[in-house]
Amino acid sequence: MDRVNREELAAFLRSRRALVRPADVGLEAGKRRRTPGLRREEVAQLAGMSVDYYARLEQGRGPRPSRQMLGAIARALRLSDDERSHLHYLTGEPPGPPSGPPRDLRPSVLHLLDRLPDNPVIVLDAKFDVLAWNALAAALLTDFSTLPADERNIVWRFFTDPRAESFLDAEDTWHFARAAVADLRAVAARYPADPGVKRLIGRLLAGSAEFAELWAGHDVTVRRSVRKRLNHPVVGWLELDCDALHVPESDQWVVFYTAAPGSPSYEALRLLKVVGIQDLGVSS
Repeated sequence: MDRVNREELAAFLRSRRALVRPADVGLEAGKRRRTPGLRREEVAQLAGMSVDYYARLEQGRGPRPSRQMLGAIARALRLSDDERSHLHYLTGEPPGPPSGPPRDLRPSVLHLLDRLPDNPVIVLDAKFDVLAWNALAAALLTDFSTLPADERNIVWRFFTDPRAESFLDAEDTWHFARAAVADLRAVAARYPADPGVKRLIGRLLAGSAEFAELWAGHDVTVRRSVRKRLNHPVVGWLELDCDALHVPESDQWVVFYTAAPGSPSYEALRLLKVVGIQDLGVSS
């Protein structure tokens, strides 16, 4: 039985889309923007779905969205906990406990990104999927909005993008590879039945001989705050503190990249804020 309240769902989606500014999700507003919030194609891009699929939902004629689609739409529109629950009820899918690493973002975490425009900040779920980012993170790392949903993953990009080695120095490359694999093994133990975790590990084992070799070592650890040297194609080498703060109730990580005030890297971040989004290669 189809229990989707299509008229209410369409109106709700349109109203929430109008409230999200492009800058809230790391997008450039542009000079010809007429809509007060995001465009439909931008929501679709952020949610990893086709523009036609999302447009039909807003027109009240779309199919019944799956739980996965609802989660993706909620993240793209930056819905609050109450709004996310309302979205589920409108589609006849009452919200339930997560079966794997939670992907829904707390509004307070999203507001934190808004309040830190001078520092690159990203939010990761337990398996390193990038759930949110600010404009400076897009400029420093990559414009995640242009990537398919299944490629917005830090570990996947590190092990499969040939440009990864040029983005980190040799020592950081060595440490990140081992730490990421060890952390992902711990995640696999915490969420043994989650298909997303299994799929990511399977893709990595098939796509990277280096990952497969490290995975065979069975090392286990959790991510820590570190200092990194990143080679940006526009502003050059930066020495940044990479602080990863854990959100225990959602098993997510808020990662901040900061530089000492007055340092060359601090000035480079200021310049990068002006430069904005480029075709930047891999994230780290």
